[in-house]
This record gives sequence, structure tokens and C-alpha cells, in this order.
Amino acid sequence: MGVRLFHLPVVLSLGLLIACSGNPEGEGPIVPPPPAPVEYAEKHMPSSWWEDAQKLEEGRKLFVGEANPDVNCASCHGKDGKPVKAGATDFRNPERMKLYSDTVWFWRISEGVPNTKMKGWKSKLSEDDRWKLVLFERSFGLSGKIWNVEKNQWVDVSAK
Repeated sequence: MGVRLFHLPVVLSLGLLIACSGNPEGEGPIVPPPPAPVEYAEKHMPSSWWEDAQKLEEGRKLFVGEANPDVNCASCHGKDGKPVKAGATDFRNPERMKLYSDTVWFWRISEGVPNTKMKGWKSKLSEDDRWKLVLFERSFGLSGKIWNVEKNQWVDVSAK
């Protein structure tokens, strides 16, 4: 009996250690997202927007729920890009976010993410507003970067 009582706390402690030892944000391993479907494959951020402070501010207002009462990305993703709800993507993680092209990011905002709480926003937001969200969200982990269509990767603004 005494040996079993000793093992119980050890087993419970080990289980807790294993359960808590992954990604602290709970997002799982960093893997590339699936490619955008055909209807989104050729969509890209308007190139003049990458350094447009007014569009960035409009994206911020959308993100925090100031511009549209039906949309508040910060309620899950946090005002600073740090998730406040389990499963929400941490936009501050450049290693994860650099795997999302502007096209994939736009598609995810538009259609949502299957098997998650992330729903699609295309019925509530115009195409321009969805691009403004991409612009603002990228400022958390990819500030100073733009999507280069020819290189198919994020590059420094100065390298455009």
C-alpha cells in the first residue's frame, strides 16, 4: 500500500510535466499551413499598402473591434497579438508567421480554419478590410517585412 501511495504523486507529477512541456502558447509544432485553394491562389496584398500608415491604422481598428462591432480579432488573438484564448494563433511568433504567405493569411481570415474556433470573416468584412487585417496582424511578428510575390517569401521592406 505504501509503495502505491508513493507512485501516485510521482505518476501525477510526470503526467503534469508532460502535459505542460509543449509549446507554451498551445499552438503545437511549427509546420507550414496548407496552400490556399485555387480561388485565392493569385490574391496578394495591394503592393502600395505595405507601408501605408493609414491602412495599417484601419487594420488595427478592425482587429480590436473599433471599426466593426461584429468583428473583434483581439478577443481571441489579444490586442498585442498574444493569444488570450486557447488555440488562437500567436501573431508575435515570426518562425510560425513567416510560413504564411499573404495569400494564405488572407484565405484564413476569409474562410476560417477547419476544426478550430476560427471562423471565416468574408461575410462581415470587405476584401479591402480583410487585407487591412493581414497588414495589421503581420506587424506583430513580421514588422518591417513585406510579401515578395516573385521570391515567394517575406523580405525586408528595404529589399523590395
